[in-house]
Amino acid sequence: MSFTSSSRQLPNTDETPERETPEPDAPSPGIEQPGPAPQDASAGAPDHTRDAATDAEPGQDAPSSGPEQPAPTAEGQPAVGTAHDTTDPEPERGATDAEPEPVVRAPEGEVPAGSGAGSSSDEDDGGDDGEEPVSVSSPPSAGHADEGTDGSTDEGGDEGGETGPAAPSAGGVGEAAPPSGRVRGWRGRYPVAATVLAWTVTGLAAALVLFALLMPGKADQFHPAQFLRVPVEAVFGAALVLVLPRRPRIAVSAVAGLALGVLTVLNLLDVGFNEYLGRGFNVVLDWALFSDAQAYLQDTFGGGGALGIAILAVVLVIAVLALVTLSVVRLGSLVARNSEVATRATLVAAIVWVTCAALGVQVTGVPIASEHVALAVQDRAHRVRDTIRDEAEFQKIAKKDTFANTPPDQLLTDLRGKDMMITFIESYGRSAIEDPVMAPGVDATLTAENKKLTGAGFAAKSGWLTSATYGGSSWLGHSTFLSGLWINNQQRYRTVTAGDHLTLPGAFRKTGDWDTVGVMPGVQKAWPEQKFYGIDTLYDSRDLGYRGPKFSWSTMPDQYALTAFERLVHGKKHDKPLMSTIILTSSHQPWAPIPRTVPQDQVGDGSVYDAIEKAGKRPGDIITDARKSKEEYGKSIQYSVTSLIDYLVKYGDKNTVLIFLGDHQPIARVSGDHASRDVPVSIVAKDPKVLDRIADWGWTDGLRPEHNAPVWKMSAFRDRFLTAYGSTPHS
Repeated sequence: MSFTSSSRQLPNTDETPERETPEPDAPSPGIEQPGPAPQDASAGAPDHTRDAATDAEPGQDAPSSGPEQPAPTAEGQPAVGTAHDTTDPEPERGATDAEPEPVVRAPEGEVPAGSGAGSSSDEDDGGDDGEEPVSVSSPPSAGHADEGTDGSTDEGGDEGGETGPAAPSAGGVGEAAPPSGRVRGWRGRYPVAATVLAWTVTGLAAALVLFALLMPGKADQFHPAQFLRVPVEAVFGAALVLVLPRRPRIAVSAVAGLALGVLTVLNLLDVGFNEYLGRGFNVVLDWALFSDAQAYLQDTFGGGGALGIAILAVVLVIAVLALVTLSVVRLGSLVARNSEVATRATLVAAIVWVTCAALGVQVTGVPIASEHVALAVQDRAHRVRDTIRDEAEFQKIAKKDTFANTPPDQLLTDLRGKDMMITFIESYGRSAIEDPVMAPGVDATLTAENKKLTGAGFAAKSGWLTSATYGGSSWLGHSTFLSGLWINNQQRYRTVTAGDHLTLPGAFRKTGDWDTVGVMPGVQKAWPEQKFYGIDTLYDSRDLGYRGPKFSWSTMPDQYALTAFERLVHGKKHDKPLMSTIILTSSHQPWAPIPRTVPQDQVGDGSVYDAIEKAGKRPGDIITDARKSKEEYGKSIQYSVTSLIDYLVKYGDKNTVLIFLGDHQPIARVSGDHASRDVPVSIVAKDPKVLDRIADWGWTDGLRPEHNAPVWKMSAFRDRFLTAYGSTPHS
């Protein structure tokens, strides 16, 4: 702040001329107008201008002169920051010899207290009653820049709203006034761009909310007609926003947006689960599957790829929750600010919805009147309720067992002395035999392998079983087949494996006439279920001596696993026949790379597969292409069946009995959106008496079941098998 005094002294005179009062220009808008301002010498004053001390009336202060006289504004008014009191047209008279008052200048751009510059209090208060203000307020702080005239904050942000005229600058004559309120900054400089951006953001918010309200839970339902509907939830939401006060409206909008975001995430999970497992996501039971999914991704794409996918999934979830919530809040604010238009639009939408619902109006089979969110929430509530009820009911079912009390000497009497093999082929489903893309190759392999069997003196019969799972969760299929109980979810699996329900391996073990063995290359850590299944000795991926590469999720090729079984178990002398449970994994998704068979004497420790794995296709080459996935899946089934039959022909004998089947169908992208859950099952033996026992089952001769062959639930096999081979029920 500077202090200056007059540098020019005019000659004294006794004459007191009449004061010349210039006509003021039009007042500047938004400014409190002071009384008439004295002329400045630089503004055209006549040469005979008298000294201020002699010109002044008695009792007046002497005004400063010369360059320190305040310059007029563009409208002829003194600039803000002069030393004159512009509110009093008759300044108080003072001594003629008084020193001029120093002029206090505010720093450029700063408005001193008491100045009218930048004040908007009259406009904010609607002050047009004509009263002169006693004092003027300082400019509003930055924290209130977006407050409206009613004192409420415009949480909508970019939708505009009216602003008062800009306050004049305090920086000097002719400077443009800085923007005030919400027009300050880039919105004031680029109003068209700001308007376009605001409407674009609002349009995207409306599209996102509409998508969330109408989003289906299956990939095949994503078509335009699904989103050309009137959601009743939006109609009710708009009506509620219109009647709520500001604070409750914001709170309700935020909660509704967050809830809609959560529902959108669950719908995305439904899409994924339906695509891979043929069912929706169970909010009670399926959280445990994410660790298995992470392990699968790591085996398929490596540690870095799995971590990247996991991070992307987390970011996606957070983004969905945040964007949907913000979009609902934004739209709620827009509706509240435009209540008249919004009321009419809401009324029209309600009439359209009621009319379409009453008349059943549809577009390509999709109803125009939508209540998708309400039905989705209701469906999930029913699923949760059914899951809780099912747990209690299944505990009672699992305690009942037709053969639980059968004496050992009355179990499996017609199979005594036989070496039994129960073998699961991963994802070996009905689609492999009947789908037009995969069937030609798989059927040709089944025909060729059946010829090998008959040439070696074996025969086979085949039928269909309906698996309790689909696309994954293989352990549910294994436990269903071996226990005779329908194990279609993780809770049932935990319940049954924690009990002592009799399994097929357990029945053989109970007789005391078989040693039970498990060969499970897919097991890579401790497996407490071994006790439940009645398996005496387990060989998992760490026990089979494999030194070759992994083939995506599969820890080793099927040919190697069977060769290790022969080396470690079957080829050794043993006092009792074997009951072996073997799970082959080479046909596990993503079906790239796929191993190929090598001469038996070259299998060794598995190092021979290094070159085969490197030459194979990568998961990324096929995982996004449905046709390529089908083709490679078919090849993997051909490889697994060939490896199994080659082993049986080479190492089987007259006492060998093989049961092999698929655990479930492949994922929907391969098997089809509406594929069944059926899997093929075959029994192979040299002894004709073994197959004679099941002659009344109606199964097809050979390895390929006919299309019209009997279809049983997988859980029915245990009791039928035990009964067919001499077991007496004792519940």
